[in-house]
Amino acid sequence: MNKLIMIKYGELTTKKANRKVFINLLENNIKNILKGLEYKISKDRVRMYITSNDDTMDKILEKLKKVFGIHSIVVAEKVNTNIEEIKTKSLEILKGNYKTFKVNTKRADKKFEIHSMEFNNIIGGFILKNTDLKVDVHNPDVILNIEIRVEGTFIYTNEIKGLGGYPVGIQGKGLLMLSGGIDSPVAGYLSLKRGVDLECLYFESPPHTSIEAKQKVIKLASIINEYSGNIKVNIVPFTKIQEEIYKNCPDSYIITIMRRMMYRIAEEVVKRKKLKVIINGESIGQVASQTLTSMTVINNVTSLPIIRPVACMDKLEIIDIANNIGTYETSILPYEDCCTIFLPKHPVINPSLEKAIKYENSFDYEKLIEECVNNIEIITNLNEEKYEEYL
Repeated sequence: MNKLIMIKYGELTTKKANRKVFINLLENNIKNILKGLEYKISKDRVRMYITSNDDTMDKILEKLKKVFGIHSIVVAEKVNTNIEEIKTKSLEILKGNYKTFKVNTKRADKKFEIHSMEFNNIIGGFILKNTDLKVDVHNPDVILNIEIRVEGTFIYTNEIKGLGGYPVGIQGKGLLMLSGGIDSPVAGYLSLKRGVDLECLYFESPPHTSIEAKQKVIKLASIINEYSGNIKVNIVPFTKIQEEIYKNCPDSYIITIMRRMMYRIAEEVVKRKKLKVIINGESIGQVASQTLTSMTVINNVTSLPIIRPVACMDKLEIIDIANNIGTYETSILPYEDCCTIFLPKHPVINPSLEKAIKYENSFDYEKLIEECVNNIEIITNLNEEKYEEYL
């Protein structure tokens, strides 16, 4: 079989001594996402190759579109680096399918003595002589790409744009504070793109929040899990601590204190699981708890790095990404999470750190935080049948 999938690394090729580490992890991630399919995979410093039968190849292509670390994907015909073989295969690919064309040769194997521009002319002339096609170098119907490499020559037309970024996990693992809203799943997706693997943290407050709200978050986690393959969801029983905040703190400070408690819990989970960072979907100025003053006061309870991938995006930009990755329709389902269920009419937008500390010291939150962390429910294997009701 001469047809194969060729993967181009893109940004990974900028790495030097540690490029091999990035490529090996990319290969492992691809193998993980292709579990259950029959294929063979090989790689070198600049390309990865996957061979399979035609039926499986289509399934593989769809899955590769959700793998970070891939610059582009092509289905190529591999031939020997022999001018006649290249001519024959090029003609076979173009004949009867297009009206105009352009040849683009890349000569990675410098032992092949004909330079790229000259070889473009040789193949172009052969196509013109044997078909009714015309050359159009500016706006052709098709570009015939010919890559002459040491291991053979690869000929292809269409190139599928990959997600780019780094292989998931190359930067270690972070904890995503995943709500049922639009922003946090997008923050998770963008973190995955930069090579940060994820666990998710969700705060539930039954009976104030519904089972549908929990199912909604599990569904969101399962969607972003398509870009990772091994995400876990940690569900925090937040009812007691949220009720204590509501009883003991002024209405305007409820959200500030609640977020400070969430950060404390997140920090403890990160430490216990030996993760590296906290990640969330905060966007500057979007709500009262996301003004710069609020973020400073809330952030004060932890010394861990906080990654906010959507911090400087406006809502429409975030919605565009949510639509592209498939989370938007789930995020707008009308099931309230614990951040909205107790939302005061007039939350403070410029909270005082001294007041926040005073109010939260009115109850024994440390004991409640420990209870929360010790009773976390952990959901793994999001794609298993037992979670189909959520999906």
